[in-house]
Amino acid sequence: MTRIFVNTRRPHAAAATLLGFGGVLLLAACASTPPVPAVALSSAKQAIAAADQARVADAASPALSEARDKLAAAETAVQEKRMDDAERLAKESRVDAQLATAQASATKEQAVNDEMIHSTQTLSQEMQRNSGVNQ
Repeated sequence: MTRIFVNTRRPHAAAATLLGFGGVLLLAACASTPPVPAVALSSAKQAIAAADQARVADAASPALSEARDKLAAAETAVQEKRMDDAERLAKESRVDAQLATAQASATKEQAVNDEMIHSTQTLSQEMQRNSGVNQ
Protein backbone atom coordinates (compact mmCIF):
# COMPACT_ATOMS: atom_id res chain seq x y z
CA MET A 1 0.00 0.00 0.00
CA THR A 2 1.43 3.29 -1.08
CA ARG A 3 0.69 6.47 0.75
CA ILE A 4 0.60 9.78 -0.99
CA PHE A 5 1.52 12.71 1.14
CA VAL A 6 0.28 16.07 0.12
CA ASN A 7 2.17 19.07 1.39
CA THR A 8 -0.59 20.79 3.37
CA ARG A 9 1.73 22.90 5.48
CA ARG A 10 2.42 25.47 2.83
CA PRO A 11 -1.06 27.01 2.47
CA HIS A 12 -1.39 27.26 6.24
CA ALA A 13 1.97 28.96 6.58
CA ALA A 14 1.05 31.56 3.96
CA ALA A 15 -2.27 32.22 5.67
CA ALA A 16 -0.56 32.58 9.03
CA THR A 17 1.99 35.02 7.57
CA LEU A 18 -0.75 37.04 5.93
CA LEU A 19 -2.74 37.08 9.14
CA GLY A 20 0.35 38.20 11.05
CA PHE A 21 0.99 41.10 8.68
CA GLY A 22 -2.66 42.10 8.89
CA GLY A 23 -2.50 42.11 12.68
CA VAL A 24 0.65 44.22 12.70
CA LEU A 25 -0.91 46.74 10.30
CA LEU A 26 -4.06 46.90 12.40
CA LEU A 27 -2.06 47.56 15.56
CA ALA A 28 -0.01 50.22 13.81
CA ALA A 29 -3.16 51.96 12.57
CA CYS A 30 -4.71 51.96 16.03
CA ALA A 31 -1.55 53.13 17.74
CA SER A 32 -0.98 56.18 15.53
CA THR A 33 -1.97 59.56 16.91
CA PRO A 34 -4.57 61.53 14.95
CA PRO A 35 -3.27 64.71 13.31
CA VAL A 36 -3.31 68.04 15.12
CA PRO A 37 -6.68 69.76 14.56
CA ALA A 38 -5.02 72.85 13.09
CA VAL A 39 -8.13 74.04 11.24
CA ALA A 40 -10.31 73.87 14.36
CA LEU A 41 -7.69 75.66 16.46
CA SER A 42 -7.23 78.35 13.83
CA SER A 43 -10.99 78.88 13.52
CA ALA A 44 -11.31 79.25 17.27
CA LYS A 45 -8.47 81.79 17.39
CA GLN A 46 -10.03 83.79 14.55
CA ALA A 47 -13.45 83.80 16.23
CA ILE A 48 -11.92 85.06 19.48
CA ALA A 49 -9.99 87.74 17.58
CA ALA A 50 -13.21 88.81 15.84
CA ALA A 51 -14.95 89.03 19.20
CA ASP A 52 -12.09 91.16 20.53
CA GLN A 53 -12.34 93.47 17.52
CA ALA A 54 -16.08 93.82 18.12
CA ARG A 55 -15.24 94.92 21.65
CA VAL A 56 -17.16 92.04 23.18
CA ALA A 57 -14.86 92.17 26.21
CA ASP A 58 -16.29 95.60 27.01
CA ALA A 59 -19.57 93.86 27.78
CA ALA A 60 -17.74 91.44 30.14
CA SER A 61 -19.08 88.47 28.23
CA PRO A 62 -18.91 85.16 30.09
CA ALA A 63 -19.17 83.36 26.74
CA LEU A 64 -15.94 84.99 25.55
CA SER A 65 -14.04 84.03 28.69
CA GLU A 66 -15.40 80.49 28.28
CA ALA A 67 -14.13 80.50 24.69
CA ARG A 68 -10.67 81.54 25.83
CA ASP A 69 -10.63 78.86 28.53
CA LYS A 70 -11.66 76.16 26.05
CA LEU A 71 -9.02 77.28 23.56
CA ALA A 72 -6.35 77.03 26.27
CA ALA A 73 -7.65 73.56 27.18
CA ALA A 74 -7.54 72.55 23.50
CA GLU A 75 -3.92 73.65 23.21
CA THR A 76 -3.09 71.69 26.37
CA ALA A 77 -4.83 68.63 24.89
CA VAL A 78 -2.68 68.95 21.75
CA GLN A 79 0.47 68.96 23.89
CA GLU A 80 -0.81 65.86 25.69
CA LYS A 81 -1.57 64.23 22.32
CA ARG A 82 -5.31 64.01 23.00
CA MET A 83 -6.26 65.19 19.51
CA ASP A 84 -9.93 64.21 19.67
CA ASP A 85 -10.40 66.25 22.83
CA ALA A 86 -8.40 69.10 21.33
CA GLU A 87 -10.61 69.24 18.24
CA ARG A 88 -13.81 69.11 20.28
CA LEU A 89 -12.62 71.86 22.62
CA ALA A 90 -11.45 74.04 19.73
CA LYS A 91 -14.84 73.74 18.03
CA GLU A 92 -16.62 74.57 21.29
CA SER A 93 -14.31 77.55 21.72
CA ARG A 94 -15.18 78.85 18.25
CA VAL A 95 -18.91 78.50 18.92
CA ASP A 96 -18.62 80.26 22.30
CA ALA A 97 -16.71 83.15 20.70
CA GLN A 98 -19.34 83.44 17.98
CA LEU A 99 -22.05 83.41 20.64
CA ALA A 100 -20.28 86.18 22.54
CA THR A 101 -20.05 88.25 19.37
CA ALA A 102 -23.72 87.72 18.59
CA GLN A 103 -24.77 88.59 22.15
CA ALA A 104 -22.69 91.77 22.14
CA SER A 105 -24.09 92.73 18.76
CA ALA A 106 -27.65 92.14 19.96
CA THR A 107 -27.01 94.24 23.07
CA LYS A 108 -25.64 97.12 20.99
CA GLU A 109 -28.55 96.89 18.55
CA GLN A 110 -31.03 96.88 21.43
CA ALA A 111 -29.40 100.04 22.81
CA VAL A 112 -29.70 101.75 19.43
CA ASN A 113 -33.32 100.64 19.17
CA ASP A 114 -34.10 101.97 22.66
CA GLU A 115 -32.47 105.30 21.78
CA MET A 116 -34.52 105.55 18.60
CA ILE A 117 -37.73 104.85 20.52
CA HIS A 118 -36.81 107.50 23.08
CA SER A 119 -36.00 110.02 20.34
CA THR A 120 -39.29 109.28 18.59
CA GLN A 121 -41.24 109.75 21.81
CA THR A 122 -39.44 113.03 22.51
CA LEU A 123 -40.16 114.25 18.98
CA SER A 124 -43.79 113.25 19.30
CA GLN A 125 -44.15 115.13 22.60
CA GLU A 126 -42.49 118.18 21.06
CA MET A 127 -44.88 118.09 18.11
CA GLN A 128 -47.88 117.87 20.45
CA ARG A 129 -46.61 120.78 22.53
CA ASN A 130 -45.97 122.93 19.44
CA SER A 131 -49.34 122.11 17.90
CA GLY A 132 -51.06 123.12 21.18
CA VAL A 133 -49.27 126.50 21.23
CA ASN A 134 -50.28 127.36 17.65
CA GLN A 135 -53.99 126.81 18.27
